[in-house]
Amino acid sequence: MAGSKSPRRRAREFVIQGLYQWQVGGQDEAAIQVQAESVAGFDKSDTALYATLLNETRASATTLEADLAPHIDRRWDEVSPIERCILLLGACELRLHPETPYRVIINEAIELAKTYGGTDGHKFVNGVLDKLAAVLRAAELKLR
Repeated sequence: MAGSKSPRRRAREFVIQGLYQWQVGGQDEAAIQVQAESVAGFDKSDTALYATLLNETRASATTLEADLAPHIDRRWDEVSPIERCILLLGACELRLHPETPYRVIINEAIELAKTYGGTDGHKFVNGVLDKLAAVLRAAELKLR
């Protein structure tokens, strides 16, 4: 991970990795935490944000999938695992963290998708989260 990344960006990267381990590898919270702490740069991340977002996203995954479903043009299991993780994280932040502007959340998700997702994954993530923001953050969008 590059040295110029903010602690919050680093935290989101570690959340994506943890969600991937949970969804694809079936790892539990303790194993995910041990793995994250062993990676160089974890100490430079916002560890409180990491823990909050990882726990909230995992705990709310069913609700978040339901939030996302109307905005996805395919079945959930047909979305690549990394893009599922990025979408879940973005949906969690849109739903549970009104203190973070929706544009920041979407931009962070796009950057994660560019780094970790498929070739045009960032376009897919952007489109889905844009539509979800219109639902979950309607009042905020009207202010713009």
